[in-house]
Amino acid sequence: MTLYALEELDDALAVTRALLTPIDRTVWVKLAFVAFFIGGPGGSVNPVQYTAGGNGGGTGTPPPGGMPGFDPGPRVWLLIAGVVGAIVLIALAFTLIGSIMEFVFVESLRSETVTIRQYWSRRWRQGLRLFSFRLIIGFFVFGIALLVGAIAYLSLEAVTPGAVAAIVLLLIPMFVVLALVVGLVSGFTTAFVVPIMIKTDCGVLAGWRRLWPTITANPWQYLAYAVSSFFLSIIGGILIAMATGLLALALLIPFGLLFAVGVGLLVFVAEPLGIGVLVVVGLLFGLSILVVAALVQVPVLAYLRYYALLILGDIDPEFDLIPEQRANVRESSAASAT
Repeated sequence: MTLYALEELDDALAVTRALLTPIDRTVWVKLAFVAFFIGGPGGSVNPVQYTAGGNGGGTGTPPPGGMPGFDPGPRVWLLIAGVVGAIVLIALAFTLIGSIMEFVFVESLRSETVTIRQYWSRRWRQGLRLFSFRLIIGFFVFGIALLVGAIAYLSLEAVTPGAVAAIVLLLIPMFVVLALVVGLVSGFTTAFVVPIMIKTDCGVLAGWRRLWPTITANPWQYLAYAVSSFFLSIIGGILIAMATGLLALALLIPFGLLFAVGVGLLVFVAEPLGIGVLVVVGLLFGLSILVVAALVQVPVLAYLRYYALLILGDIDPEFDLIPEQRANVRESSAASAT
């Protein structure tokens, strides 16, 4: 049996090269803007971070009044709540935009023409459905983690230390399985369901209903893709980190000079002016790093998404979004072999 996950490695590279070369500055900048929102090589996975509290270190239980010397008033709690609320709102807005940008990115790869406004207006409703689906998954994972954390916290004083260790050992495999299932669902939704939604103009659940029969009929193909895409994502993440780090070091030269100018103004001319220059230079440097990271992500994300599109089209030609790119690459490969 031919595994498409192995067969399409070179074809995905060829299709990506055809899209990104010769270098078109406009295409790269637009794709970098989209890539900024859809995330790294692992795709648009929105992990839910949580902590399960317990009786932390120290010599005993804190006094009823709380930590010694720490008595936050209502204003402090209100400020904390405001900051947390703002962070949550920003994260939700970023996730919403990223969900719509998933369709913009696939449409751009499909047509080899990047038109953000046109694809946004065409696919924003499906992006909302994808956002809702991701939100439900996030709440599901967070709810399980919160429930397990609460149970563990309440049982700390009710059981012996040996029983606590046994519970922890039992929970670890459960969390591993949960992480694998959620990762597969999220990854397959991005890699396969989104293209099916574009092809058939349907919602997320309808896309999964169309994808599922192909999974049950070709389990080894999808398993091979899951394994290969995992390692490809790791390699892509390393390449992105290395390239971003090298370019950031290069940017330190001009920004270091500007920073020195700011320090000089701070020390010898006027403190407010120097502080203002240092703040502006810091913001510009941070923005430059973000732009560099987004540009570096473009070829990696394009390769991984083309790779999934090629495999999906091989498994079920009904869902093939890039038949022309596939035909061109294979004709070129056949001609080269001849």
